[in-house]
Amino acid sequence: MAARVFVWLGGALFVAALVFCAYSFAVTWAEAAVGVEYGIGRPSSAATFGPWGTAAVDAVLLSLFALHHSLFARERVKRAMTRVVPDGLVRSVYVWVASLLLILVCWSWRPIGGDFYDFPGILALPFLTIQAIGLWMTVRGVARIDPLELAGIHPPRESGGLQVNGPFRWVRHPLYLGWLLMVFGTAHMTGDRLTFAALTTAYLVIAIPWEERSLRRSFGDDYTRYMRDVKWRMVPFIY
Repeated sequence: MAARVFVWLGGALFVAALVFCAYSFAVTWAEAAVGVEYGIGRPSSAATFGPWGTAAVDAVLLSLFALHHSLFARERVKRAMTRVVPDGLVRSVYVWVASLLLILVCWSWRPIGGDFYDFPGILALPFLTIQAIGLWMTVRGVARIDPLELAGIHPPRESGGLQVNGPFRWVRHPLYLGWLLMVFGTAHMTGDRLTFAALTTAYLVIAIPWEERSLRRSFGDDYTRYMRDVKWRMVPFIY
């Protein structure tokens, strides 16, 4: 009973962390630019550290989240965790820590401020379309897996098979492409949004080869054939 409560609370925290991250990107980091421009709200850290110094502070925060994600994805780390954590709770523990770190990143984010571009009204429609496509691709990609497994509620399946249908036919990592479209598709690009988008995307680009190495170990020749059939990792005709 206690284990079920733990995993369901972890799933709830996972959703809360995603919502808080989305709110930070959509609202807080837009207001930060307005506040800096008109001298209201939280002062920009860029005034103290300079924009590059502030971005470096935010990069360190985000690196903590990225480092956890990379380390816990390693099989050796997972096996080590099973010595202190029941096997069925390993994924849930990962979700708990990752969710708390994501909340920490957004909560502790040092505002940079500034606007790169802003397309209001009807001019924003093409950007909203891009973001909607990114959201649709993410939802479709998650639906091909198991959302409850992703949230740590269901234990990882021993044999779920390699996903090659739906958006997985276009790129090998459609969830990452969906993320790219959502964060870079905004009609109002502030300094904070651009920094967050650039840092998270850079992490994904770096992490994909490591992730695919694990996938080749898990699925063997099936994944090798999948890589031949679907040539692009994240962005068609680019990467």
